[in-house]
Amino acid sequence: MPGTKANRNTRLLAVAILSSFVAFLDGSIVTVALPAIGTELGGGLVTQQWTVNAYLLTLGALILLAGSLSDTFGRLRILRLGLLGFGAASLACALAWSPAVLIIARAVQGMAGALLVPGSLALITTAYRDEARARAIGQWTAWTGTAAIIGPLLGGVLVDWASWRWIFAVNVLPVTATLLLTSKLQNTGRLRRTSLDLPGALLAVAGLAGPVYALIEQERIGWADPAVVVPLVAGTAALVLFFLREARAPAPMMPLSLFRARNFRYGNLVTAAAYGAISLGSFAVTVFVQEAAGFSAIEAGFISLPLPVAMLLFSTYFGKLSGRYGPRLFMTAGPAICGAGFLLLLTVQPPVNLLTELLPGLLLFGVGLSVMVAPLTAAVLGALRGEEAGIGSAVNNAVSRVAGLVAVALVGTISGGALGYAGFRQTALATAGLFFAAAVIALLGIRNPKSASVGPSGQEPPGSSPQS
Repeated sequence: MPGTKANRNTRLLAVAILSSFVAFLDGSIVTVALPAIGTELGGGLVTQQWTVNAYLLTLGALILLAGSLSDTFGRLRILRLGLLGFGAASLACALAWSPAVLIIARAVQGMAGALLVPGSLALITTAYRDEARARAIGQWTAWTGTAAIIGPLLGGVLVDWASWRWIFAVNVLPVTATLLLTSKLQNTGRLRRTSLDLPGALLAVAGLAGPVYALIEQERIGWADPAVVVPLVAGTAALVLFFLREARAPAPMMPLSLFRARNFRYGNLVTAAAYGAISLGSFAVTVFVQEAAGFSAIEAGFISLPLPVAMLLFSTYFGKLSGRYGPRLFMTAGPAICGAGFLLLLTVQPPVNLLTELLPGLLLFGVGLSVMVAPLTAAVLGALRGEEAGIGSAVNNAVSRVAGLVAVALVGTISGGALGYAGFRQTALATAGLFFAAAVIALLGIRNPKSASVGPSGQEPPGSSPQS
């Protein structure tokens, strides 16, 4: 019955939003707490980088395998497993007594988080069609953006009034709520019957871990040290082997055939540049305003508000426009607006003036992301067939996480080893450059689907041939 289907889709959308909300909340809430974590556990900038990157590393490396698991065993089943693991790992982070324990727990948290995002977006792409899908993705973007509103503020309050440990323990609440919502849902839709590419997953982990470790540690011990050279060379070799395997494996974890779809191919290039910029810029702003500008964790939380508020207010609107007019204009304009915002941040000087030096740039950053994110997601996933939704979402999310992983690993190199005023300006300039690169890639590479082969959403209907 139509009403029953509508109710089920509403519940599915709520589950998709909450599942991603958990992962996004963790990312936004942790950044505010980095100075407090470094102070209590020690280790300086390196501990802060690894607190972020241990999570991004396992998330980015395993999200492809998670997409295959989602398409093979059912999206809800894998989603529930990810929620349980994420809750348990969050409690382990809250109890960590040393940097090593925290970093290991964060790595496990990333493994569980990898099971959440591909399945959540795949639920939307299989439940909705055409313009309704673009609208649903816009809602998903907007409401998951509320995690970025709640995260910095809640994180600031918990850090200043209690302890940074509570920023991890609080994850148990949305995890429990989402598990309760999934209790009456069942898997639907066609599943891919393929074997799992475990060797590919291991190569991906090694290929990411080696270079990231080298990028972070070289700032401390230098490029010539064997502890940097060996993991860099070994990791690079593992990445080469990973792509060779994926090209030849009968059931690859990342089917390279997906990249024959033009919008999927160029959309992932836009994702790499834009999400690398988002991670680099967000990390730099949050650490700079506390350690150099002297703001408290709560004040840092308020400073980050323009971004998620703009996402919440405008993402659904731009998702609808993208479904009607195609994604190219929005994917070009959005990153360019973000880049302009970070150019405005180059004016910072002591003492920092929030209203004139930070707020205008951050407002532009938020508006630009609102213009870009929903059209980008719809364009990438709309280029694929319905049964490829899980792995397609996984690839796109892996690209975004790996881009963020590399960007944060390079913070020390870009900033000159410290996020003081000079280091922050250098990092803001690099962030703007990445955003402008994303805009150029979108302008040259993204195509609005032809009206003869697409529905009102500007997306290819499920089962159609991918663009080449």
